[in-house]
Amino acid sequence: MSNALVFLVETLVGLFGLVLLLRFYLQLARAPYRNPVSQFIAAVTDFAVIPARRVVPGLWGADLATLLLAWLVQILELVLVLQLKGYAVGSAAGMAVLAISMLAAVKLVKLSVYILMVAVLIQAVLSWVNPHTPLAPVLDALTRPFLRPIQRRLPLLGGVDLSPLFLLIACQLALMLPVAWLEGAVVSLF
Repeated sequence: MSNALVFLVETLVGLFGLVLLLRFYLQLARAPYRNPVSQFIAAVTDFAVIPARRVVPGLWGADLATLLLAWLVQILELVLVLQLKGYAVGSAAGMAVLAISMLAAVKLVKLSVYILMVAVLIQAVLSWVNPHTPLAPVLDALTRPFLRPIQRRLPLLGGVDLSPLFLLIACQLALMLPVAWLEGAVVSLF
């Protein structure tokens, strides 16, 4: 029974955290708002983001309220999962709070890399199947800051842009090396 509850918590709370993080990145990238994806994300998260913006100001065009909410949702997910698995904090409550907070931040970084990877993959597939889909400007806004530097250095080979492949390799390496190391270091604090 506890495995099913852990699955539900990770799925439902995790999806809400993902949607909050997507909202943060879409606003940061200045992605077009007039498309079904952006409007869905706004509709799902407005109930939490709008009140949070009254308390947490933005900084240099970044919606810090949304990012803070995503981090807090990750913390909530970790706390609920640890509770369901029977983790007892005991006398090390301060260290546990610090470790959970840091692990939530690492999970946001990891989730951010996965968002970029999925956006690149979807954009690559759609460029071959349906390049004029309403989702194309959103994906372009998310991936452009990462793909453009690679495209400047890497010429087209036979008319094919290989920059998404190089970006996916870089994302995988980032997940394997610094992100995995950070996650391992934080988990060892428990």
